[in-house]
Amino acid sequence: MELISIIVPCYNEEESVPIFYETMSEVSSRMNEKYGVVFEYIFVDDGSSDKTLQIVKALAEDDDRIKYISFSRNFGKEAALLAGLEHASGELTAVMDADLQDPPELLEEMYAAIKEEGYDCAAARRTSRKGEPPVRSFFAKLFYKLINKISNAEITDGARDYRLMKRCVVDAILLLKEYNRFSKGIFGWVGFKTKWIEYKHTDRAAGQTKWSFWKLLLYSIDGIVAFSTVPLSIAAFVGILFCFVAFVMILVIIIKTVIWGDPVAGYPSTVCILFLVSGVQMFTIGILGQYISKSYMETKHRPHYIIRETNNNTVKGQQ
Repeated sequence: MELISIIVPCYNEEESVPIFYETMSEVSSRMNEKYGVVFEYIFVDDGSSDKTLQIVKALAEDDDRIKYISFSRNFGKEAALLAGLEHASGELTAVMDADLQDPPELLEEMYAAIKEEGYDCAAARRTSRKGEPPVRSFFAKLFYKLINKISNAEITDGARDYRLMKRCVVDAILLLKEYNRFSKGIFGWVGFKTKWIEYKHTDRAAGQTKWSFWKLLLYSIDGIVAFSTVPLSIAAFVGILFCFVAFVMILVIIIKTVIWGDPVAGYPSTVCILFLVSGVQMFTIGILGQYISKSYMETKHRPHYIIRETNNNTVKGQQ
C-alpha cells in the first residue's frame, strides 16, 4: 500500500492539534477506502511552551501512525519543515499547518492530480485574504510581485506551504542545504510539474497566529536575500549615481564662483546634503550587511535544529 507522510509543524498549537487530528482521521479513512493509501503523521514540535507535545504524545499512544519530533528550543517553522521532510518515509509527502487554514479535504484533489493527471506536485494557492488587515494584504501582494521580478524562483501569489509531493520532489528539496531557508522560494526553485489548487481563505480552527507583521516583514527580507542579488546591484547603482551627482555639483560651484563670483551656498544646504548622502550610504551598507550576515551564518555550519526527544528511533539528534 502506498504511504503518504503528513508533516505538521507545531508551535503552541495545543488547541488546534486535537481538531486537526480528528479532521485528518476522517480524510485519511476516506482516502484509504477510495485509493487504498495509508498515512503517517510527523508532528514537529518547534519548542512549544504550552501542552502541544503532551497532546501529541497522548495521540501517539493510541495511534502508531503518529511520530513526533520535539526540538530543544524554538528554531522556527523553516527548521520544522526541514526536519519533517528529512524524516518522512512516504512515497508521497504533504506539508500542512495544524491550524486547519490548510483544508485537509484538498488532499484528495492533490492526490488525484499526481496520480491521474501526471503532476509531480500539487500545491494550494489562496485566492482571497479575507480577514487579514489591509496593510498586511497590500505588502504581501507587493512582495510577490517584487520577488518574482528580481529572482529566478517562481513564487505564485497566495502560495501556501501546503502541498503534496512525490519522493523525487522531496529529495530535490533536501539537496539544498543552506542554513537560511525560505521554503516558498525553494519549492519554486527546484521546479517540477506543479498543479495549483485554488481555495478561499479559511480562519484558524483555534488559537492565535504566531506571525506578526514584523515577523512576516523580516521573513520576506530573508526570501529576497536568499533568492536574488538585485539589491546588491541597486546599492552599486545608487553609489555610482550619487558620485555622478556630486561631481556635477562640484563643477557647478566652481563655475559659479570663478565666473560670477557667487559664494558657495550656506550651512543649511550643506547639512541637508550631508544628511541625504549619509542616509543613502547607510541604506547601501545595510543591504551589504544583510548579504554578509547570511554568508556568515552559512559558514558557521550550525545545525538547523536540535532534537530533544522523539518516538522515532531512526531520527538523529540534530541536522
